[in-house]
Amino acid sequence: MRDDTTITPLHQPGSILDPLTEIAREGARQMLAAALKAEAASFVGQLMDERLPDGRQRVVRHGTGPERTIQTGIGPIPVQRQKVRDRAAGVPAEGKIRFTSNILPKWARRSRSLDTLLPVLYLRGVSTGDFQEALTALLGVDAPNLSPGVISRLTAGWQEDYDRWRRRDLSARRYVYIWADGIYLQARMEPQAECMLVLLGATPEGKKELLGFQVGMRESAQSWRELLVDIKARGLAVPPELAVGDGALGFWKAMDEVFPGTRHQRCWVHKVANVLNKVPKSMQPGVKADLREIWQAETRAAADSAVSVFTEKYGAKYEKAVTCLTKDREALLAFYDFPADHWDHLRTGNPIESVFATVRHRTVRTKGALSQTTAKLMVFKLVQAAAKTWRRLKGANQLPMVIEGVTFTDGVARTDNANRAA
Repeated sequence: MRDDTTITPLHQPGSILDPLTEIAREGARQMLAAALKAEAASFVGQLMDERLPDGRQRVVRHGTGPERTIQTGIGPIPVQRQKVRDRAAGVPAEGKIRFTSNILPKWARRSRSLDTLLPVLYLRGVSTGDFQEALTALLGVDAPNLSPGVISRLTAGWQEDYDRWRRRDLSARRYVYIWADGIYLQARMEPQAECMLVLLGATPEGKKELLGFQVGMRESAQSWRELLVDIKARGLAVPPELAVGDGALGFWKAMDEVFPGTRHQRCWVHKVANVLNKVPKSMQPGVKADLREIWQAETRAAADSAVSVFTEKYGAKYEKAVTCLTKDREALLAFYDFPADHWDHLRTGNPIESVFATVRHRTVRTKGALSQTTAKLMVFKLVQAAAKTWRRLKGANQLPMVIEGVTFTDGVARTDNANRAA
């Protein structure tokens, strides 16, 4: 009987045997070691002309530091830091030539990409206590440096990002359109929910950007005024052409005071919801269809006609619903004076609403763990993350015409005979 000397490695319960990943890690370890050696050799080579009085080279390689493990996106990789020695004698400490690796910072324990990944996972719904389990398949069972305390320290950098963003200079910026809205979050068991005031802006190139973000106790005129005055004080001198928002009177009052030249466009999504709240539930499908005939009309004249039909049809029995619609008639139809390609963007506050859906999902997941400060920073980072996927405005090539003051009638630029001849 022949003895079988094959050694079968034992694996901990829950661990994943993946030879492909192990090969990738070994290859990454060898490549990293080679890169670190090449970086140190390049540094020393640049100082070849630095010589000691006896002619010897002043700066030389000096072995490696102790081995340590770096946590990366494909798991832990053992590395050794390359050491470089300045052999000059009698030189003060500040005069010594020192080598600092750009690849492997001195005290690094995780790759920069992983430091970025962890806060993003936190934003997306992974609780700090679940990180070890969530990343086991990717980083290995014994992945270090992923404790709740580590995650908390990484997210602490959000405050610095927020403060830096709030102080940025806006003197070189211009926004053709802005969208405004607020979100209420109940963090922990706070006695009163804070309102996150958010402004998005459309640049002349058609890109959407986070323009303003501030926390207030409610959507009051004073809270909006503080945000708008701060934006203006940091250099936004040219008012937007059009502001889009819901029926929050505080915002419109503040806009008229800070940017009096900006026109108003009420959000049709909010307006439809407000009108439907004033009719019986059984009537709502028909009322909603009639409202759609207004905001989807091809021309302002057709929209005005649809408003008149709506008023005649429902005015007798549902006066409050009709009043809710007609009192904002001009602001609801302002989009007809802008390019037709922009109408889908201007009729609603959807750019903000879609972001808030993500925010609400995440804050609900952490309702018992968020402080008011953490909630504010989380909303800010979520909006910033969402901004990377925002679509450009359709018909962006028409934005310069809006800036130049070209008149649009029913979405079409109005030109004189000379322009047509040209």
